[in-house]
Amino acid sequence: MPLAVLLAGLTGSGKTTVAQVLAGHGYVRLSVDEEVHRLHGRYGVDYPEHTYFERERPVVEATRERFIKEIAAGNDVVLDHGLWRRTERAAWERAAREAGGHPLVVYLPADRTELLRRLAERNQREDANALTVTPEALDDFFARFDPPADDEDVIVYTGDLDALVTAVSQAR
Repeated sequence: MPLAVLLAGLTGSGKTTVAQVLAGHGYVRLSVDEEVHRLHGRYGVDYPEHTYFERERPVVEATRERFIKEIAAGNDVVLDHGLWRRTERAAWERAAREAGGHPLVVYLPADRTELLRRLAERNQREDANALTVTPEALDDFFARFDPPADDEDVIVYTGDLDALVTAVSQAR
C-alpha cells in the first residue's frame, strides 16, 4: 500500500526540506508553492499578495488530482503543503485512503522565535519556496493554524531527518 505523507506545519517549519529528503527516497513530491510560482511568478512581485489564495485554489485542486492518481498508481507521495486546518488534513487523509493509500501526517512544530529567524534568511531569497513573510503575517498564521490534536495520528518531526525517514518507513 503506498504511503501518502502529509506535512502539517507553518511557513518556515521545514516542510520543503523534509519533502525533498523523502523525494530522495523515492517519494513523488508535490509542491503547491512551486506550482503557483511556476504559473504566476513571485509572490508580491509578479502579482499582488492579496491575490495569492485565488491563484492557489486551482493549484491545490490540480495537486489533489495528481496526488490521487499517483497513489492509485501505487506510488508513495509526499505533499509539500502546510495543511494548517484539521479539516484540510482530514480531507487529504480521506483522499489518500480512497485512492488506496495509507495517509501519514507529519507535524513540524516550530516556535515563533525560530520561525522568525528562518524567515529572515528565507525572505532574502527569490525562489518558489521563499514567499516573503513579515512578523505580523506570521502572527496571523499562528492564529489560523490548528496544531494536530491528541486524537490525530501524527509523527512529530523533531529536526532529525534520519529518524523521520526511519519512522515514516516503519509506518508502512
